[in-house]
Amino acid sequence: MTLIVLFDLRLKAEAVEAAPAMLREILTETRAFEGCLGVDVLIDSKDPAHMILFERWASAEADAAYRAWRAGAGATDLGSLLEGVPQLSQFEAAREI
Repeated sequence: MTLIVLFDLRLKAEAVEAAPAMLREILTETRAFEGCLGVDVLIDSKDPAHMILFERWASAEADAAYRAWRAGAGATDLGSLLEGVPQLSQFEAAREI
């Protein structure tokens, strides 16, 4: 079953201009990761320091493998641009509704 992940980021004010270049590199790897069905970047229209990554994964297992890779060999320096800990939410489509 497809898993939807919302990765809610708040950038430091001084990182707003630098973030797109770093995210472009990071998301190139993410989109190429096995099981990734796509990632969209949503930028708050009233606050450019607030972004949500809207990710679609083929399964919870694919997402878990990606998170494990990012925590190890695939680690990035994204944390240096963030004002706090990102919030991660996972959703499955409710087929009965």
